Amino acid sequence: MPKEPKILHTVAEWRASRAEFLAKTPNATLGVVPTMGALHAGHASLFAAARRDCDLVLATLFVNPTQFDDPSDLARYPRTLDADLALMAEQGVDAALIPPVEELYPPDTGTHYTVQEDHFSRTLCGTHRPGHFTGVLTVVMKLLQIAGATRAYFGEKDWQQLQLIKGMATAFFLETEIIGCPSVRGPDGLALSSRNRHLSPAERALAPQFYKTLCTAPDAASATAQLTALGFAVDYVEDLKAHQRRLSAIRLGNTRLIDNVPLS
Repeated sequence: MPKEPKILHTVAEWRASRAEFLAKTPNATLGVVPTMGALHAGHASLFAAARRDCDLVLATLFVNPTQFDDPSDLARYPRTLDADLALMAEQGVDAALIPPVEELYPPDTGTHYTVQEDHFSRTLCGTHRPGHFTGVLTVVMKLLQIAGATRAYFGEKDWQQLQLIKGMATAFFLETEIIGCPSVRGPDGLALSSRNRHLSPAERALAPQFYKTLCTAPDAASATAQLTALGFAVDYVEDLKAHQRRLSAIRLGNTRLIDNVPLS
């Protein structure tokens, strides 16, 4: 049986554990994988990368309320702690920081202090989810400061988020290196996401056409038209030629999915 990670609930507990480890293993490298739980094979690939690169691997599990623009979306976000811990154990995660909301957002300061980006975050997903990236950047900044990690690992499926986190790390001279890892897909091409479990059987059968269309449409306008014709509600499809990337967000029923592919 794989050994479950050491479970910690407060910043003080983690810092004490980190200090104890570093006292035994000076100059050790630390990798952190921030998550919101509901883990899947995409997260497993991040843990595997951190395990490969680092001496100690920390996972954080925190459903961050400040990045949800829709309260109902926060309420229905899946919580699967037992399965999450089992997956972490399989991937050799050493410690899991699972803080309550009041630990990261203390009552006296709450959300009074935030991290904002005023350019790229206002495009693409930022246009459709006001305040989302401020919530993301704020909690990631908190988690990176808490972890004190050598490297932090994020999936490329959330490509806009990854670029914003890299930019934040550069802008604030953070010592943690931000590592982007390739998207993990199912056999039918659908990018793995915690939200996929909200799809009905009919929606799940249609969902792989999202990725297929992004890959094959000659331009963003054609992709939008094709996706709409297939029955997707399209938030956006945009070709970022400077980055050679096509990004999109769509909705199937009540579920919002995002994806991105290289421009051919």
